[in-house]
Amino acid sequence: MKKILQELFEQKKLNRSEARDILLEISEGKFNDALLASFLTVFKMRPITKDELHGFRDALLQLCRPVDLNGRDSIDIVGTGGDNKNTFNISTLTCFAVAGAGYTVTKHGNYGVSSVSGSSNVLEHLGYKFTNEQDEINRRLDRCNMIFLHAPLFHPAMKAVGPVRKALGMKTFFNMLGPLVNPARPKRHFLGVFEMNLSRLYQYILQEEGNPFAVIFNLDGYDEISLTDQFSFRTNKKDQLIDPADLGFAYVNPGDLHGGDTIPEAAKIFMDILEGKGSQAQRDVIYANAGLAIHRFHPERSFQECIAEARESLDSGSALQCFKRAIEN
Repeated sequence: MKKILQELFEQKKLNRSEARDILLEISEGKFNDALLASFLTVFKMRPITKDELHGFRDALLQLCRPVDLNGRDSIDIVGTGGDNKNTFNISTLTCFAVAGAGYTVTKHGNYGVSSVSGSSNVLEHLGYKFTNEQDEINRRLDRCNMIFLHAPLFHPAMKAVGPVRKALGMKTFFNMLGPLVNPARPKRHFLGVFEMNLSRLYQYILQEEGNPFAVIFNLDGYDEISLTDQFSFRTNKKDQLIDPADLGFAYVNPGDLHGGDTIPEAAKIFMDILEGKGSQAQRDVIYANAGLAIHRFHPERSFQECIAEARESLDSGSALQCFKRAIEN
């Protein structure tokens, strides 16, 4: 590690194989906290490269507990976090809207990074039981089209860096990796990132796999479609800059997206939206995200057609019923 650190301090970059190997060694607990903190800090001081991100991803996927979907065609809908916006749980609500419309969702998530209540926090508070048991995962998919994969249950290698990440108290490249290391290896992705450069890296990595994806970056910094500004929409085929008006929506005030100051407050907002008591701005944001996620299944359709499916799922109560089935024990 000391040799690697010296090279990194001299502005050298890791190739994909080197990045993979060093993360495998980190997972084995070979290095002390000071060395780990130094290693993580390097990538706060300069942009991570595609090869480095790809190599770190290779290591985590090699070490994770895999999930067999028995041939199901699913989508992951998740953001990196780290945008410091403290929004309500947009990606998790989007998952239930998509699942309520009849599509299979395998969401990978964790506790909050840049908000009071991340996807794991709110679902746990509302009674969702995390599992990594293969049979139970498929039973839940049969029941409600949706499974939530709580990252710590599938990535034991992360334990080696957990205390250091917590002590540093800042986002690291591990936040960038979360959406790329879903243990179910879904065929489709709808991913949000907190900076433009990272959206390009995601696009390059996912293009190599050839599966349908979209990478979202809202120009004012949100890691999802917030309708507060234009957003970058990167796919296998092209890059677009989309205005909320292009989708038929009015601009949203950032204050309308506030996620609450406690986990119970966040959970109440979550349930209000599912139960049809959310504001127009809150519902519009879910329609937009869920619609464009559905579009990854039907890229030949218009955005408006897919948004109509999402609207029907949320407004009819299908998304709520999906959630209720998801928390059945």
